[in-house]
Amino acid sequence: MNRLDIQRINAMAPYLVTFHETDESYIFVTESGVEYSIGFMPDDLLQSDESYEFVIANLNGKKSPRDKKVKDTIVAIVEEFFNSNSATILYLCSTSDGKQLTRGRLFQNWFESYKYSNRFTMVTSTLVDEYGIDNIAALIIRNDNPRLGKVLAEFGETIEMFSHKPTP
Repeated sequence: MNRLDIQRINAMAPYLVTFHETDESYIFVTESGVEYSIGFMPDDLLQSDESYEFVIANLNGKKSPRDKKVKDTIVAIVEEFFNSNSATILYLCSTSDGKQLTRGRLFQNWFESYKYSNRFTMVTSTLVDEYGIDNIAALIIRNDNPRLGKVLAEFGETIEMFSHKPTP
């Protein structure tokens, strides 16, 4: 993955974003003191394209009030990711606190309200794990990616495979 241009991110983001060398993440702190880390972890779920799991972490565990600047900052980081890379983003909502469905809806809303969303394809799916917990998985890919069709087909096949319980 190409490193993102922090100056371009900060030209668009309402919160100051810094690059954390140790774990190669992008950090910002909100007006309410919530510290976020945004990362892109290499992922091998898709074989037909370079892909990264998109990670949003609340580092200090403070409650995050609705804050449009958070959305705008995260969108600026994602936009720079796609400006610098011709890769696919996979987004999996954490189930640690049972709010994964809310996170999934929020992320989808952010994407749909993004002014350049027509440049991308986003596919979202809900998977139920062996404990009966809903998991949200999303894929975002640029429409001009030459592997678009292959990636979408592979993602669909992967979701289908995970949707069926293995027979004993």
